Amino acid sequence: MGYLQPVTVGRAVEALGLAAVVSAELGGEISGAQVSDLLSYVMAEGKRGQVWITIQTHPNIVAVAGLAGMHAIFIAGGFEPEPETVARAEEEEIGLFISAETSYTLAGRLYELGVR
Repeated sequence: MGYLQPVTVGRAVEALGLAAVVSAELGGEISGAQVSDLLSYVMAEGKRGQVWITIQTHPNIVAVAGLAGMHAIFIAGGFEPEPETVARAEEEEIGLFISAETSYTLAGRLYELGVR
């Protein structure tokens, strides 16, 4: 296997065809990902520099991502974030992006990009 180049949030957003809701942290290098809809799990396992793939849309996802130091949240399944979620993501400068793809598909495509 060849050398995998670092993947930034912006590169992932472009490659995965994500729609930007809050375009923060685009230059942040992705160190890994969490794929979960259970906030307590992400609070325990989330790490600085990761992205989070979820179908959750409520404002608490921003708080959890902020606590973990995550760069961005990718909302899968075509779900739309609540207005308060968008406002909090803007305040916290956490990227918020949406996709019609499933969490499984997004995770696989991130892996193909080189996110480990």
